[in-house]
Amino acid sequence: MSDYKKPLPKIQPYSQAFWDAAKSHQLVIQTCSDCDARIFFPRQQCPKCWSENLDWMKASGKGEIYAFSVTYEGVEQPFADDLPIILAWVDLEEGIRMQTNIVDCDPDDVSIGMQVEVTFQDVTDEISLPFFRPAK
Repeated sequence: MSDYKKPLPKIQPYSQAFWDAAKSHQLVIQTCSDCDARIFFPRQQCPKCWSENLDWMKASGKGEIYAFSVTYEGVEQPFADDLPIILAWVDLEEGIRMQTNIVDCDPDDVSIGMQVEVTFQDVTDEISLPFFRPAK
């Protein structure tokens, strides 16, 4: 895993819980304790009411593709071996929309509304990245 050459997330204090959960292959999302908003990507304040009273909830990891695009060429060198890359917006059951890559799937089989589930790739000893694949 130490030869991973792609960009890695910069972990901030307010996103640490997200990355700790990902390392354990669990998907979590923030929730606002004041207005009950569900929040993704991790933030320091609720984007709905500006509260700093945020918590975390375990997500089901299930959702459906809202939109997607397939890239066949023209990427930076570290990503060339990943082509074709399926980039998608996934609507999670918890009511948030998450941008992600779809993996373990032929691009010709991807469709809007396709049911997907989270999977994790351990890319370094410290970082596991969430992706989505077709639901079983």
